Amino acid sequence: MLHPSYSDLMKVVNSEVEEGEHPVVNSRYSIVMATAKRARQLIDDAPTPIAHAGDKKPLSVAVEELNEGIIKVVSDEETDQAE
Repeated sequence: MLHPSYSDLMKVVNSEVEEGEHPVVNSRYSIVMATAKRARQLIDDAPTPIAHAGDKKPLSVAVEELNEGIIKVVSDEETDQAE
């Protein structure tokens, strides 16, 4: 079992959402997809500021990054605007 829990990660990811706006992540599926995507980036040698990341599995590093707010999950709308 991974710690923190799905609900804790959802709270962290949605912490910057203004009241009345739609949350960035509204399901466990979204959290799983975001951490899996980041884990694949780490497998492909993406840099991470996590200390001793080489000693941990990519998924554990991805969860830690999300929980500490190092990486952000963006909505599809924000991705479209950035392009």
